[in-house]
Amino acid sequence: MRKSHPVRRVVLTAAATVSGIVLLLSLKPASDPSSAQAAGGALPQGGAQAAAGTTVTGEAARTQYGAVQVRLTVRDGRITGAEAVQAPKGGRSDQITSMAVPRLNREAVAAQSAEIDAVSGATYTSAGYRQSLQSALDQVKAGGPGGGSGGAQGAARTVTGDVARTQYGPVQVRVTVSGGRIVRAEAVQAPKGGHSDEVTATAVPKLGQEAVAAQSADIDAVSGATYTSAGYRQSLQSALDRAGG
Repeated sequence: MRKSHPVRRVVLTAAATVSGIVLLLSLKPASDPSSAQAAGGALPQGGAQAAAGTTVTGEAARTQYGAVQVRLTVRDGRITGAEAVQAPKGGRSDQITSMAVPRLNREAVAAQSAEIDAVSGATYTSAGYRQSLQSALDQVKAGGPGGGSGGAQGAARTVTGDVARTQYGPVQVRVTVSGGRIVRAEAVQAPKGGHSDEVTATAVPKLGQEAVAAQSADIDAVSGATYTSAGYRQSLQSALDRAGG
């Protein structure tokens, strides 16, 4: 029988040892703490943030081409998402809605308010979007969506002012007051028909925003809507008088 050479045995043994080490390293479990954190460490955090978000739906705003209604997601006092749950549809409105609404959604998140620019070619949809968006924001300020915070919502009260007669039609304003502050202002009557529809759609949302910002009836007239603005201020003042100033 031929004897094994000692050097050959040493080489074979070393090779076997190296192979074993390589095999063990390749079988190392992927449950290394740093690997787990990189792979999924952010997911629980994101889940917690999602759970902390609040969804608020504004009132539907009626426009010449259909209703617009906006839903917001608010987290840590900031708008993190905006979407239209209602928008004009049918015929050309489908094209306008698909073009305008995504832009308005992005603008709402970027501006963190209802002070967003109208999308060119979608004047009515933009005005309705702003109006519904403002009502959603007012709910957040008043204490929560749809009565979710009963105490804060319960403290709010709504007062309607006198009808103000203008050259183009009546204007009547309704305000919601909470904690001694105006949290919402809207026109329950405004001039309509013909060119008045366009003027009303543009001016009324701006006047409502001004009333909330000024916390009084001392607001500027909207350019091109002098009579509507004057009537709005008059009715708003009467509503504030009823609310106790």
